[in-house]
Amino acid sequence: MSFVCEVCGKGIATGNTVARKGRPKYLGGVGVKTKGITRRTFKPNLRSVHVTTPSGESKTMCVCMKCIRSGRVVKRIHAAPFRLPKEAAMIAAKAAVAKGNASK
Repeated sequence: MSFVCEVCGKGIATGNTVARKGRPKYLGGVGVKTKGITRRTFKPNLRSVHVTTPSGESKTMCVCMKCIRSGRVVKRIHAAPFRLPKEAAMIAAKAAVAKGNASK
């Protein structure tokens, strides 16, 4: 699996790990010294997600969490949400109105 988001293209970034030793001056020490710098990689937080494309088809994509949270990706709906039939919804609305008038 390549560590690249299929939506935004975010991939692996490199940086440094800095090892420090000592007590900071603001805490009463003589200062913090750098004891070692080693290279490291920052990997994106990727998830394999079932996505509905704008054309309506479903497919699996490797997407970063930032794209999922921001809404750039629409997750596949496994089952349609439950909805009352129109007649039952109207009867329930009338009953609620009648109950509200009766309590006054």
